[in-house]
Amino acid sequence: MLLLRPLPLPLPAPALRARPAARGPRARAASGYGAGGVSEEDAFTRCSGYLFEEGLATEGDLPTAYDIPGIARVYGRRPLLVLRRSLQIGTSFGRWFALRYLDSLNDRADDMFEVRAAQLRRILLELGPAFVKIAQAVSSRPDVIPPEYLDELSLLQDRIAPFSTELAFDIIEKELQMPLDMIFSEMSPRPVAAASLGQVYQARLRSNGKLVAVKVQRPGVQAVISLDIYILRFLAGVARKVGKFNTDLQAVLDEWASSLFREMDYREEARNGLKFRELYGKLRDVMVPEMYLEQTRRRVLIMEWVEGVRLSEVRDLYLVEVKQRKSGLE
Repeated sequence: MLLLRPLPLPLPAPALRARPAARGPRARAASGYGAGGVSEEDAFTRCSGYLFEEGLATEGDLPTAYDIPGIARVYGRRPLLVLRRSLQIGTSFGRWFALRYLDSLNDRADDMFEVRAAQLRRILLELGPAFVKIAQAVSSRPDVIPPEYLDELSLLQDRIAPFSTELAFDIIEKELQMPLDMIFSEMSPRPVAAASLGQVYQARLRSNGKLVAVKVQRPGVQAVISLDIYILRFLAGVARKVGKFNTDLQAVLDEWASSLFREMDYREEARNGLKFRELYGKLRDVMVPEMYLEQTRRRVLIMEWVEGVRLSEVRDLYLVEVKQRKSGLE
């Protein structure tokens, strides 16, 4: 993971707090933190929460590495779940395409372009992690995506509602097999960032007092993604036959899914970080956070906390500077 060196400006760090009081299982599973600390359900939980419940029940049977036969064995025994999810995906996109078609019939396609872009973002968010990851990949292609859609899809990079902090702390303790207060002397009571696969907390290691980032994977996310890939792979095969595509769509999906499964193993991320640090950590203007491999597990990653600036913000600052220079020359 490559971060820019922080700008010489004071960047406020989130306050560290003790672990919040425990809550009941139902509250822990459903709640997240919204603006102002108000508990709220995220769009995916509201529309597809049943998948997380199913995922927690089936995750132990699924392969941790990408394995189509292994995934097929699990969901081949769950036809009703596959059908329910397939109908949800089909109706969600079907309604959106129908609205786009009606816009074109009524000569409103241009007027409704931004509205439909926002609706598509909400659909992808409601359908969950696999579709959010696809949108994130697509949003990095400004050469093929219209600006209105690019702006909306880019919101999916990190503006995802977090899951319950109490549940996240339970996952950390289960993965590391020890209580939180034996690992950390302090920990933020809420996540400082949340994405489609997991969320991040700021903490201080009890062993050396260093400030670290603790990334925790969403519970059941691997099962949810496995189910969606199972369905999408079937649809890709049908699309290739019906559309007579020369491209092997299933092979393309397999390549993407294999990479996504590696991303869900945080041990792999830690090893890659260590290798990158070894190769490039001594270069000027390159900052590679230290990885705590011994404390990292498949669903929990602990790494050095580094203040930085998002690449999009760097680009914005650069554009502002260019405009200021041009104004000074006029």
